[in-house]
Amino acid sequence: MLKVQVSNESHSGILYLVATPIGNLQDLSPRAQQVLMSVDLIAAEDTRNTRKLLTHFQMSTPMISYHEHNEKKQCQPLLQRLIEGQSIALVSDAGMPGISDPGEEIVKEALKNDIPVVPIPGPNAALSALIASGLKSQPHLFLGFLPRGSSQRKKELKRWMTTPATLILYEAPHRLTDLLEDMLNIWGDRKIAIARELTKKYEEWLRGSIGECLNYIRKKGTRGEYTLIVEGASEESRLQWWNTISIDEHVHHYIQNGWMKKEAIGQVAKDRGLPKREVYQVYHKQQAAYRESEA
Repeated sequence: MLKVQVSNESHSGILYLVATPIGNLQDLSPRAQQVLMSVDLIAAEDTRNTRKLLTHFQMSTPMISYHEHNEKKQCQPLLQRLIEGQSIALVSDAGMPGISDPGEEIVKEALKNDIPVVPIPGPNAALSALIASGLKSQPHLFLGFLPRGSSQRKKELKRWMTTPATLILYEAPHRLTDLLEDMLNIWGDRKIAIARELTKKYEEWLRGSIGECLNYIRKKGTRGEYTLIVEGASEESRLQWWNTISIDEHVHHYIQNGWMKKEAIGQVAKDRGLPKREVYQVYHKQQAAYRESEA
């Protein structure tokens, strides 16, 4: 059912999504400051970090903890406050709430209950890195943090290996080398820009190929948070990406991306210049072998 929200910040119960600095405190906008001072409550990913921000701007707004481990528990009490007419500002440790940070759950619940949700724009590491990367900014695709486990991470990289859009990722320092190694093996040696500690005193950029950046990081080590901007798949690589996998894996790739089995088999036949019947037979023979081995 269609719902229309008209901007009206005089409404008594409003959920504000407030962007906070990703490093430099002066990036907090005047509007964000005004909202943080005027709301009844701030729901913060980490109250200790947000307290530093409030202290810097001489604010004393009450806070409550709202993070990935208590999101489900805190959602309903916060929603009840909104229904009662209180205004709440949701903030993450840095950047935009809901972008690789908590926020989606309370936004969905607020909208279900006709509570206005008002974004207060500001700093964002993904877009800040994108515009300064030197790579194409459009189209782009934000992947955020990939899974921590090696097999799941490789699975996700294979999922996006043929995407022509510029890809944006976040990564922690202790997993960066592993991620770059997997990228190099699966995506090939593409152009990449890596931003470390954006807007902070020791902001650093690496621009080159994945292999070049990997060699540099192996020598220099890692520290701080990283944002990666990676060149999308070229037309040539998109046409040849399946050369290193079996027919069965090729079909499965399309099925994982939402294709019906019949459509996937047809596309694999087209990709490889094979009769559909041959692809069908190979795929089902392999599936039968899998089932037999698991029995």
